[in-house]
Amino acid sequence: MIYISLANMILNLPFAALRAFEAVARHGSFSEAADELGVGQSAVSQHVKALEEWLGHDLVTRGARRSKPTPDGARLAQSIADGLGRISQTCDTIRDKRRDDATIVISCHPGFAFIWLFPRLLTFDQAHPECAISITTAPRPGSAAKTDADIAIHYGAIERPGYVVEPLMGEDLFPVCAPALLEGLHPLRSIDDLAFHTQIRDEFTSDAPDLPNWEYWARETGLALPTPARTRSFGQTNMVVQAAIQGGGVALGRSPLVLHALRDGRLVRPFPQIVRSPLQYWLVYPQDHGRCARNRLFIDWIKAEAEAEMHIALPPPIGGTAYRD
Repeated sequence: MIYISLANMILNLPFAALRAFEAVARHGSFSEAADELGVGQSAVSQHVKALEEWLGHDLVTRGARRSKPTPDGARLAQSIADGLGRISQTCDTIRDKRRDDATIVISCHPGFAFIWLFPRLLTFDQAHPECAISITTAPRPGSAAKTDADIAIHYGAIERPGYVVEPLMGEDLFPVCAPALLEGLHPLRSIDDLAFHTQIRDEFTSDAPDLPNWEYWARETGLALPTPARTRSFGQTNMVVQAAIQGGGVALGRSPLVLHALRDGRLVRPFPQIVRSPLQYWLVYPQDHGRCARNRLFIDWIKAEAEAEMHIALPPPIGGTAYRD
């Protein structure tokens, strides 16, 4: 009977809420906890509130800038941290038994993985068949560099003491759409025509002062964006690009992620204006990982791939001018 009671208690524990609460207590911030966990701040807040209701006690004293665990919360947070630490160590031990020493674990954002990295990995595999690549995707751009992967490909500004942070590549910004949107009832000929089309947006989660969004492009080009007919937002860049390819609206293209679709004609540039993105891609890895021969092979390879893409010219714009008539 004691065993059954304990089992039921374990099964009923709100594990997601416990993990969210521990992150809040450790960071003293709901937003920083959300960034670590790769979820929205509201989701973390809901998890903590649900845990407090489940226990019948307040666990966090919420402040305007920082949040602090209550005495009960501090005890619970320590217990969770201790338990998760032991679980993590055990899982690492079990996982390492199966992991081949030739495996290189790469962490990056899903959009970058699907559009840019995956199509190129065959060349690395052909050049280095003795190495295996394992890709883990981080749900938010800033969280890729916070994993225990051998190498992370991080998008946006970053400071990580004790890690090597190397620039990989920058990007240019410009509107893109399916060729069909240049024709039809409201063909894209000037920026005013954007008022008749759907604006496809990328949902960025970053602390950077500037983001590569529509507003940034308009500000840098000196153009005034009309109010779009509607907007559609996606949390992953590969979905943004796919929506544009399928004719779902006009997206703000980021050169590394749309170049292939532009070259094969699935996307076109309706306007000529191009601006440099305020963000770029970085390679992030522990200092000792950079001395590992297999990791060095991948680092040198991906830097060469990025360098080669920098010399590929964008196809010319097709359509009208972005300037108002």
